[in-house]
Amino acid sequence: MVDNVKELKTLEDIRIYSDPYRLQILDTFKQLNRPATMKEVADKMGEVPAKVYYHAKKLESIGLLQLVDTKIINGITAKYYEPYEGAIQIKKSYFDDSMRQVALTETEKLLSNLYDESKKRFLKASRSQTSSGQLTTDHVYLTPQEAKEFQDWVTAFLKQHQTKTSEESTMYEIFLTVSKSIDSED
Repeated sequence: MVDNVKELKTLEDIRIYSDPYRLQILDTFKQLNRPATMKEVADKMGEVPAKVYYHAKKLESIGLLQLVDTKIINGITAKYYEPYEGAIQIKKSYFDDSMRQVALTETEKLLSNLYDESKKRFLKASRSQTSSGQLTTDHVYLTPQEAKEFQDWVTAFLKQHQTKTSEESTMYEIFLTVSKSIDSED
């Protein structure tokens, strides 16, 4: 069951989250799978720490990165952050009609960025000698309760497998969308 839900209620929140570079920062934190400093994230990304720091502070301002520890190392304070764990929802109901279209445009930009990044990684993996990717598209009939149970199950499964538990474990990219079909209401 998904207990943590972060609601993005303002246009600024959506814009902060939908920035492709910031999505890469969040992805890098998730890949590290432990609290990390901005320098560690910048090094893994091959970026300048100041640039990562600027964008990470924006993510922190909306609760998608949290400071979890500080350590003094050789007289310098190292700050360790971790990404928000939970679902992120964009609450269009908070917008009046004039802003709803702008929020929708930002949401579409976010989805496009997520799809594009996932597609790049999938295509890169499919070109490798050891490719083991799978692409599936299908339609299923679910009650609203079954749809929620499925989403909760996927979330719990992903959370359970975010840490390497054995030498045979290999990292897989998972990109999954589940949406109620509006093309046929039968």
